[in-house]
Order: sequence, then structure tokens, then C-alpha cells
Amino acid sequence: MMLQYRDLAKLKTKKIVFEDVIAARDSATLEHLKELSSKRRVIEESINRTSYITEAIAREISGGLTSRCEQERLRLEQYLPLLENFISHADLISSNRQKVQWTSQLKIRWSSATSSSSFFDLRGPKFFQIDNLRFELVMIHFLYGATLRERALEFLSTDLKQSAFIFREAAGVFHYLAHDVIPSLQSPISAERPSEASSALSAAMSFICLAEAQAVYTRRAEEKGNTGFGVLAKLHYGVVELLGEATSAIHSGTGEGKTISSRFLEFISSCKALHELRSKKHHAEGLRNDGQVGVSVGVLCDILISSKKKMPAEDSWKAVFKNEIEIVANTLRKFEHENEFVWHEKIPHGDELPSPQGIKIVEIVPFKPKKWERELAFRL
Repeated sequence: MMLQYRDLAKLKTKKIVFEDVIAARDSATLEHLKELSSKRRVIEESINRTSYITEAIAREISGGLTSRCEQERLRLEQYLPLLENFISHADLISSNRQKVQWTSQLKIRWSSATSSSSFFDLRGPKFFQIDNLRFELVMIHFLYGATLRERALEFLSTDLKQSAFIFREAAGVFHYLAHDVIPSLQSPISAERPSEASSALSAAMSFICLAEAQAVYTRRAEEKGNTGFGVLAKLHYGVVELLGEATSAIHSGTGEGKTISSRFLEFISSCKALHELRSKKHHAEGLRNDGQVGVSVGVLCDILISSKKKMPAEDSWKAVFKNEIEIVANTLRKFEHENEFVWHEKIPHGDELPSPQGIKIVEIVPFKPKKWERELAFRL
């Protein structure tokens, strides 16, 4: 069982009506702006939970899609090409003063699901405003990646192969966001950003989604029962290493680690500790099969002591952790009994203990934005 963090897509936004702010020179441009507003409105109402559309109507509008995540994915995929086309034409406007005026009047505002300063109070979530059209592009891409990740989590109980593939798709979106979209977002130094608008968090999310994809493939291998203990240990340790890269990415950004919520950071560290525990368990089982019973006992003793110190605070994560610790403790008792009555091997400690080597078998599915080119003309 995997630890789950389901809050990433819980973003909120404020209404934007593009045609009320942007002056169109012709009817085709005006229609594009109206369509842009219309496509965004359905996203606004969905994530803000203000839509009055019934489940049956939502299913019909989306072509029969029953999953809310799939419906959200479709809405975002319909909005993104329109937004990209609009921004590409807005970039051609020679008057920087006009662009600044328009973007400030649009009041692009989003909440955060990961910033430490974004928790709800009596007035609701905190909203961040950055007067840059690419702020909208950044947040929509983050929501798209988070929605894909939610869909991957939905598949965990029914189709592990599909779940892992969608995790890799999400990793591709976050990678694209970190390396191609966010670097173009220039905001005033004084403007406060949500964590979602930082390259550091998006890069970390790409590694996290890859780690989750590998965890799913590893679970699939465990359930099939035809993969050796040594390989399983390396696969779990590959997850540990990917999560380590996620942590490094977060702290590579100036002060990013301080702005991200402690709960999200605990999720990463708890996942890392859980997969290290599973890796060492399989490693010990492989050592025992190779006749190194004393060493296997030492490995299990060491990881149990370490894991108990890393118990997460959240109840659902704690339950998974406790169950895994109990499994490892039972394995240790069995190996200790065998060593005490049969082998009488010395039990090594500390630096004398071997550690598994990680392998990574997953790669991102590259995100290729859909292009929709329409000529737009603005009245300056």
C-alpha cells in the first residue's frame, strides 16, 4: 500500500472575463476571447465547487466520462491551447504599458495547495496575484499535472499498469512546467508567489510522480511473485533515490523549503522512509537465502530502529507505516530464531551492514502541448 497525498489539485481561483478587459479589433478575436472565458469558467466552477451542473449532465458534456478527474482533464485540455494561442499573440503587442494595464485589470488570482502561508482561515484561502499572463499558464499546467496524478491514484485499485503510465504522464507535465514554462514567468521581486509557481516544486513533483510510478511497478512485481528479493530491494531503493532527488530539488530553490507546507514535506520524507524499510526487508530476505542469516538479522534490526523514529504524524500514513513495521518485525523474529537455533552467526552492526543499490526503471512521458493557431488582433 502507498502513502497518498490528495491535496495537490485543491486549488482555487477567481473569475476572469477576458473580453471585458482585452479590446478586440475584429469579431473573430472577440469570439476567441469569449471562448477563452467560457472554457475557463467551467474550470473555475469545477475547482471552486460552485458548479450547479449535475453528475449526469457533466458526464454527457464530457462525452460519457464518469471519472471527475477525466472530466477535469478534458476541460484543461480544451482550455490550454486557447490560452497558449492568446498569450503568443499578446506577446507581440509592442506597447508594454498596454500589456501591463491589461494583465493588472484581469487580476489573475490563484490559491495554493502547498504553500505554508496558504492555510484556510475564517475568510477562506489566501489568493496570490501576479500581473503576468504566464502566471495563468503556470497554474493551469500545475493543475493539469495534479489532475493527472489524481487519476493515477484512482487506478491503483483496478489497473496498476495504467496507474504507473499516468504517473509518468504527470511527471512529464511537471518537468515541462519546471523547465519550459516557469522560467518565462517574470514577476516583480516584491510579488509573493505560491509554491506552485516555482521551478523547484515542479521539478520535485516530476521526481515524486516518477517515484510513485516506480512504486506501482514494484508493487505489481511483488504481486506477481516471480521477481527475486534482490531486484525488489533495488526497485524500492530506486524509489528512495527518486524521492531524495525531489527533496534536493525543493531545497535547490532559494528559500523554497521554508515556503512549502510541513505536511507536504512530511509526505515526501515518510514515503522515502517507507520504501527504505521495504527495500531493506527484501534485501535481508535475499541475504538470508544466500546463507547470510546473521547479516540479514543485522539489516532488519537496524532498519526497524531507524523506521520507528520516522513514524509520520498523519493517521492514514501512520497506519500503513505500523503495518509495514509489524511485517518486518515478524520477519526479524523468524530470522533471529533460525540464527539462534541453527546457524549461530555473528550479527554485524552499523558500518558493517550492507546496503542495497537502487535501480530506476521509469522515465517521464514527455508532455507535448497542443498548438492551436488563430490570428488575433487587439485594439491598442
